[in-house]
Amino acid sequence: MAEASAFDRVCGEIERATSLSQLEARGTVRLALKQAGFDARGVAPHELAVVVRKLLPRELELRGVSGGAVLCERIAAGLAADAPAAAHRETPEDVFRRLGSK
Repeated sequence: MAEASAFDRVCGEIERATSLSQLEARGTVRLALKQAGFDARGVAPHELAVVVRKLLPRELELRGVSGGAVLCERIAAGLAADAPAAAHRETPEDVFRRLGSK
């Protein structure tokens, strides 16, 4: 079986650490991703870590989850530890900038 996506891992951790159901946890994370302009299928782990740190605590608070900020920080740290190389991936803008400088 394929390794779970970063999205699935985040949702699973929220479900285990809170009273939210699987559907509620996944919907909450999707809403935070949508606010940031991302889709669950295409978000990179380092992008998801930023959404988890910056937007997800508020979404959890709106759903009555206490301690959401601490939980989100722990989840985001785990994402960053799992994929440190992904944070340094070149963007299309980086490639064009590099090509334009030669």
